[in-house]
Amino acid sequence: MTEFPTLTEIAKPASPTSGSRFYRPPLPECHVSRSRLCERLQAGLGGRLMLVSAPAGFGKSSLAIEFCEQLEPHWRSLWLGLSARDSDPGRFLERLLDGLRLHFPSLGEEAMGLLKMRQRHQPFAFEAWLDDLLDELTQCLSPEAPLLLVLDDYHLAQGAVLDRCLQFLLNHLPDGMVLLVTSRRRPDWHLARLRLSRQLLELNEQDLRLNTEETAELVALNGARMDEQALENLVERSEGWIAGLRLWLLSHAGELTGSGCRVALNGAEELIRDYLLEEVIDQLPVEIQEFLCQTARFERFSAELCDTLRDAHDSAAILQHLQQHQVFLVPLDEQGQWFRYHHLFSDLLLARELPACGPSVSALHLRACRWFSARGLLDEAIEQALRAGHPEVAASLVQSLSEEQLLAEQNVATLLRWKMDLPDSLLASTPRLIVLYGWALALACQLDAAEELALQLARFLPAADAATQRDLLAQWQSLAGVIARGRGDIESAERHCGEALDNLDAGRFGPRLLSLSTLANLAIVRGDLWRARGFNREALELAQRFGNPMFEAMVHCDRARLLLARGEVNRADEEVRHGLARIEGVSTQRRSSVRGRLLIIQGYLRSLTLQPDEARRKLKAGIDEARHCRDISLVIGYCALASLEGRHGNHARAFTLLGEVERLMHVWDVPPVYYLSVITLVKCELWLAQGQIELASAWLSRLADTYTGAQPATPPECSPLLPSHVELLQATLALRQGNAVEGERRMRSVAGSATRTGAQLSASLAQGRLLLFLLHEGREREASSLFEECLAAAAGGALLPLADLLREYPGWVREQLAGRSACPLPERLAAMLPAQPERLATNSECLSGRELAVLELIALGCSNQEISERLFISLHTVKSHARHINDKLGVERRTQAVARAKEMGLLR
Repeated sequence: MTEFPTLTEIAKPASPTSGSRFYRPPLPECHVSRSRLCERLQAGLGGRLMLVSAPAGFGKSSLAIEFCEQLEPHWRSLWLGLSARDSDPGRFLERLLDGLRLHFPSLGEEAMGLLKMRQRHQPFAFEAWLDDLLDELTQCLSPEAPLLLVLDDYHLAQGAVLDRCLQFLLNHLPDGMVLLVTSRRRPDWHLARLRLSRQLLELNEQDLRLNTEETAELVALNGARMDEQALENLVERSEGWIAGLRLWLLSHAGELTGSGCRVALNGAEELIRDYLLEEVIDQLPVEIQEFLCQTARFERFSAELCDTLRDAHDSAAILQHLQQHQVFLVPLDEQGQWFRYHHLFSDLLLARELPACGPSVSALHLRACRWFSARGLLDEAIEQALRAGHPEVAASLVQSLSEEQLLAEQNVATLLRWKMDLPDSLLASTPRLIVLYGWALALACQLDAAEELALQLARFLPAADAATQRDLLAQWQSLAGVIARGRGDIESAERHCGEALDNLDAGRFGPRLLSLSTLANLAIVRGDLWRARGFNREALELAQRFGNPMFEAMVHCDRARLLLARGEVNRADEEVRHGLARIEGVSTQRRSSVRGRLLIIQGYLRSLTLQPDEARRKLKAGIDEARHCRDISLVIGYCALASLEGRHGNHARAFTLLGEVERLMHVWDVPPVYYLSVITLVKCELWLAQGQIELASAWLSRLADTYTGAQPATPPECSPLLPSHVELLQATLALRQGNAVEGERRMRSVAGSATRTGAQLSASLAQGRLLLFLLHEGREREASSLFEECLAAAAGGALLPLADLLREYPGWVREQLAGRSACPLPERLAAMLPAQPERLATNSECLSGRELAVLELIALGCSNQEISERLFISLHTVKSHARHINDKLGVERRTQAVARAKEMGLLR
């Protein structure tokens, strides 16, 4: 039978049996090195005090041990592991002096005699005694051999008198001596002066938490294996609590050897529960234990809320006590008003029964519901009503939400979670609830459910008066327009949204804004970007008139998307910054779908300006925000990130991202019309880059039949310009298949139609690829003319269309930029060019006979097609010979190859 170590052995190393009073324990088995923290402690050796203060089990003692083992040879150390008996200052000072005499045998003979003669019941002048001892110690210490004094577990001995003794010691600490203290409770010392003079180094719970890399190392040391997702979940649940992780790994040692991990980390597990009970909870007064059990039911709490829950007035004092004694309390704001408990600590508290004399669980949640409701925090009030088991109260509170609140936040995940707990009879009981949840379902892309619920409004018609009936019908029209857009029914969507704008009451600015947004999106689909601009302008004026920052941010998001389609990347970036600025500080306690959309657009803009690292960071942040809000915009975020990875050769990572977003759409039950075409388009782009021509051809053909055929479908809302992207990829496919004429025709067609409609980004992408094609074909005069157009378009900020050109033809670009007046764009492009290739010094690497024949025809001005016909070789072979010639001669272009060959005597 396996023998499990005791809780004390897991929490920290056990003391040896030698009985030494100054023994420094060894590091525990499977210890994870904390090198980043040891480096900080190393810097602290230049001061007086290093204070490591954190709750039980965060590795304070292990860190001190590891640090002492790494001390440089000239450092001496003295380890004092304290206990409750050391709370007597006399005993503590006697132990301290005994330890110092291990290094300085003649130190304190008289001082030790005074301690031996003292009577515990009589007062003793500790400060005077310390003053004399420190004078004597100063003579013994040397800068060449400094001393580190470690006081481990100071909280066990802490008391008012001992605090004063240590305060005096700190104030008069001699040079050559540094103090390292570990404690679960912050000592009651005045540290402001030390902090101001930078003589103090503090490490707290946040510092001691294991990061992802350290957690992975701990898991590996314990023989467990986890995939990336399981490890992320473990880090999130454990919050870096070392003891909890070690106890959990010990409990599930046999279940963690596979590639996946289905075992959840929970604070109510036996070993973790016993440790927390023994080391933390049982050490607290009964009234504080009751406080913990009552408040653990809430994700966040303040002193005022706790007073309401408990019908008391001492919650602020209890919270202060918990902070002082480091009882797994996590602050949620800089003002110290809101708190929560560590996840695992909260798990244990929730598993315990409430005090019999206090309110029940339902009563606690109802009290919280009333408290949140009185302060206008309706979402939290609704959560508490549902947890109290009173759906009718929750439904009443949901009704008090306005459409504007819902549509501004658009955090549909919250509303849908509430919906699961509300009976269907309640959902359809009032027009207000029907409209609210109709919008929630529509924004969540649950079109059938939204339409079915919206039809329930007919039960309330005719209304009591004409104004009410007109308003109710107008709200239905606005909702029906958004649903029709989701289905791709462009005519119905335009008709419903237009009629809604004509009939909606002026105060219904939420539905009005969504109707305007839908109409702007459909205008882009129809290629009428100027009309879309008009809708955007009207929406911004409306949002600013009502002064709602979330709605203003939404409109800035729409305007940025329109400017992006027009190729005005720099202006689109300004719109995004304006939108983020409007919601800065708004909804800091919750996620925001609007913020997620803005960050995703910002990430895509960064990819267009060739800033890949910044693009990844913004896209990941936006995806995280949108994912928490269940917002469909994350499809674009994932696709943009996958394209970025693909352009940098990370194809496996790109396909993984596309698989993840497709899985999410299935989980969210989103209709394929919203996302499948966009994901498939990016897959085709990746397949072409990998050379999987047949696979790309098959799926591109399906996309073309759907969106560019005789009866084209309406592109999804997230990608209104999808048809032009499909045609551009078809042009690329034609070139890869060797059909240069068809490829060129398609590229020119995309560029021309996009330019006519004002969709300059699509035009620039087509022109960039056409420019590469012309250079590959040796048509440099045409390429030079097109480069001027590309350069004019790039002035708007979109540099991605020129990325392949900069990489493949740097010399040609350098020549095109030469002699231009100094301005930001040419200078930036020049800075992106790679170093010029080294030219061959001799003709040591000669051309083959066939390559020389090709070069002679190039010198005569023949095109690749003419060379193919004269030499009876394929066009592909001609291009291959031309590339080999350029490589061997160290040039990039046909004219350079001819000039270089003449220099080397290969041509006359």
